[in-house]
Amino acid sequence: MSTIDIMDIMDRPVISTTDTKHYRRHSLEFKLALVKQTMQDGASVARIARENGVNANQVFAWRKLYREGALGTEAGPTTALLPVTLTESAPAIVPASASAAATGVIRLECANGSLTIEGVPDDAVLNRILERLLR
Repeated sequence: MSTIDIMDIMDRPVISTTDTKHYRRHSLEFKLALVKQTMQDGASVARIARENGVNANQVFAWRKLYREGALGTEAGPTTALLPVTLTESAPAIVPASASAAATGVIRLECANGSLTIEGVPDDAVLNRILERLLR
C-alpha cells in the first residue's frame, strides 16, 4: 500500500454503523401513486420501486393492502362523532318459538326418489335437499 492510498483512506468520512434501524415513512399519497403506477398494463413493480428508491417487496405489500381496501383508510378530518340520545327501554318483544309455529308435512315424489319432511325445516337444508332431488 502506498502513501497515496493511505491518505485517500484517511480523507474519507467515518460512517457510523450504530444507527442502522431507521425507517422511512412514506406519505399515503406516495404509496397510492406507486400502487396506481404498478396497476397499469405492462408496468414492472421492480422497476417502479427501484426508480422511487423503495424495496419492491414493500410495494407488493402496499398493493395487497390496496386490494383489501386497507390502504388509505386512515381516519381523517371527515371522521365525525354522531349524537346519541338515550331513551327509556321498552319491553322486549319476544318472538314466538319455533315449536309454537305452525307445523306441517312436505311430501315430494319424483323419479329420483321421494322426500317427506315434518315440522319446520331449516331453509338452507331444505334448499340443498331439493337441489339434489330435482337434478
